[in-house]
Amino acid sequence: MIQIRKAAERGHADHGWLNTCHTFSFANYYDPNHMGFRDLRVINEDRVQAGMGFPTHPHRDMEIISYVLEGALQHKDSMGNGSVIQPGEVQRMSAGTGITHSEFNHSKNDPVHFLQIWILPDAEGIVPGYEQKFFPDEEKKGALRLIASPDGRDGSVTIHQDVNLFAAILEPGDEITHVIPEGRHVWLQVIRGSVLANGYLLDVSDGAALSSEDSVAISAQEKAEILLFDLA
Repeated sequence: MIQIRKAAERGHADHGWLNTCHTFSFANYYDPNHMGFRDLRVINEDRVQAGMGFPTHPHRDMEIISYVLEGALQHKDSMGNGSVIQPGEVQRMSAGTGITHSEFNHSKNDPVHFLQIWILPDAEGIVPGYEQKFFPDEEKKGALRLIASPDGRDGSVTIHQDVNLFAAILEPGDEITHVIPEGRHVWLQVIRGSVLANGYLLDVSDGAALSSEDSVAISAQEKAEILLFDLA
């Protein structure tokens, strides 16, 4: 079974400094039919104007992944981390018992475009943690590159949940297949271009939930970048 989540149907808010779209219910956007998928709770597509951002705010008991598409995102947190996240880098923050952090557009001239992803942890009250790693485009071209996993294998960042997150960059005509083990599920998010997923057309910012499928075959209709979540 495949359920398509079209980009135009997402929640949307334009705050001037922030233009954001919510795949799942978030903040003032509530849709009981879109509260998350398995342990995937949030996919927010954010565009933040130059010099603007999110002032210090708290989180707890959540695995938070930031994936920058364009520009640079400046991060500071109560664990003492300060960094700038750029395209190709993946940031993982485990909020656990509680953290505070801020996120600002690092540029004074250009916007930053990024995805913020929340995954429910497998246990509450863990010690907060942080990772940031770079994954070159060459490792994603025509292949699913593991970028986050519960055991940190293949150099991926480690998340406290039974979720494997892959990224791929596909040229027109490229096709890749992901086998879905029995009892597992997939969320596919298109972040650039368009693809066919088991025959269904997904355009930029569209998503798809797959359950009770043996595999997902993904072919690029134009140059595309995708994220694939393999979920328990």
